[in-house]
Amino acid sequence: MALNKKIAFPLIILLLSALAGGGWYAWQHRGHDHAGEGKAGQEKAQYTCPMHPFIIKESPGVCPICNMELVKKVEGAQMSEADKAKLGDVALSPSQQVIANVATVKAERSPLMKEISAVGVIAFDQSRQAKVTSWVAGRLDRLHVATVGETVSKARPVAEIYSPDLVAAQQEYLLALRSRDQLKQSAIPSIANGSEGLVSSSRQRLKLLGVTDEQIAGLEKAGQPNIRLNIYTPISGVVIEKLVQQGQYVNVGEPLFNVADLSKVWVELDIFESDLGSVRVGQSVEIMPQSYPGRTFKGRVAFINPFLDPKTRTVKVRVETGNPGMLLKPEMFVNARLNVPLGSAVVVPVAALMDTGRRQVVWIEVKPGHFSPRDVKAGERVGERVQILSGLQPGEIVAAQGGYLIDSEAQLSGGGAQDHSQHGAPKPAEGNKIPAAPAKKDSLTMDDMKM
Repeated sequence: MALNKKIAFPLIILLLSALAGGGWYAWQHRGHDHAGEGKAGQEKAQYTCPMHPFIIKESPGVCPICNMELVKKVEGAQMSEADKAKLGDVALSPSQQVIANVATVKAERSPLMKEISAVGVIAFDQSRQAKVTSWVAGRLDRLHVATVGETVSKARPVAEIYSPDLVAAQQEYLLALRSRDQLKQSAIPSIANGSEGLVSSSRQRLKLLGVTDEQIAGLEKAGQPNIRLNIYTPISGVVIEKLVQQGQYVNVGEPLFNVADLSKVWVELDIFESDLGSVRVGQSVEIMPQSYPGRTFKGRVAFINPFLDPKTRTVKVRVETGNPGMLLKPEMFVNARLNVPLGSAVVVPVAALMDTGRRQVVWIEVKPGHFSPRDVKAGERVGERVQILSGLQPGEIVAAQGGYLIDSEAQLSGGGAQDHSQHGAPKPAEGNKIPAAPAKKDSLTMDDMKM
């Protein structure tokens, strides 16, 4: 019994010492174990799907949704809580940028030239058209124009007419001339002046019947009336309409021919209402006839029609142009191009601009791998470039490709400042989380997703 006491007493002393030492060690290291565990957890590698970033696993493998190979998350692409609080900022790892085909470009200031393309039809210049009419009633004894399309000149007659009224007027004029010659030596001034007045009134009547000064001079020289009188055209050009036949009787004022001067023509262009604001009178226009590939004619805008065609939503724009060699034929189809200078402005690729209808947004790369949305005001679009009127400065780097994928990543990341209306869905109520993707068979669990 005494032996047991000798053994038990030291054991109790040893046990109490161990308990005291353990308590002292625990008191010295209290609060450090959880921090160490958290740090170890943070340092542990994680793997995610580039197409479904909410899938996060602790080991390599494939995505349970799309079977894509998981990639290791890069620490440099992780956002701090302060960064996440920023307006829709998104961080992408290099592998995510490659897979999402994200490309960046630097915004630059550049002169822009807007090109407006249109189609049109060649038309007669209405200011260069005229009708040949008969000034007297009579019979067309001869026509010098046989068919439509013949060229006529002001110096050559187009027809000859016989008119009893015209013959009587010529005889009256010749009689007045003879009377003046006989009475001009009269001692009575009133008789001499009366004969001169008779000649003047007879001459005026001939001119009212369409007789020219040259014809009157020939009448005075011949001393006898002409049975047939020549009819002349008021302008030189091409006969576009023949309205009479040889031997036909015509009345006073009846049209004989329609003549057009084709040395200059009109081009009637159809301009869409979306481009009408850039068209001005006096602008230069390049005209490319389909009949002459590679040849360009120059013209200028002369008139903008005040009416819009409600069926085609176009406005007629008249362009005046020369017609060397009579190559441009009326009713011929042509293509036209108007170059409108827009001045110097900040430009970005069209793919960089996201237009939601209420907002126009570009994604700015604030630092490598980090993108931030920026509201801008866009202007004219020229080819594959768009004019930025405000909200962007030259030199800033924008996402030229992949902007919509970046925006999708912002939505998946829960960017509360994003405009959900641009995606065609109602904005989630405050406090609601984006629902997780449905599980695929048994391989996808809620533990794999971190929203």
